[in-house]
Amino acid sequence: MKPVNDRILVKPHKAEETTKGGIIIPDTAKEKPNKGEIVAVGPGKDGKKMSLKVGQTIVYGKFAGQELDLDGETFLIMREDDVLLVL
Repeated sequence: MKPVNDRILVKPHKAEETTKGGIIIPDTAKEKPNKGEIVAVGPGKDGKKMSLKVGQTIVYGKFAGQELDLDGETFLIMREDDVLLVL
């Protein structure tokens, strides 16, 4: 898969299963993760190269990206501008 323009493909990290105190969080109460690993990067847009690279762990906005289910795995497609920081 190769994203187009300034888009990236992200594999979100799993949501936390328990709290730091050991309380188990039910599926209905889990928050959507806001961290993930970049799986693929587009070529860039309008002659501007992408500053992100495959393998980087990023933090993105709570409602960033479009969810994509492929072969039983969930990915997010988002623009480079949706990334808040690189860890």
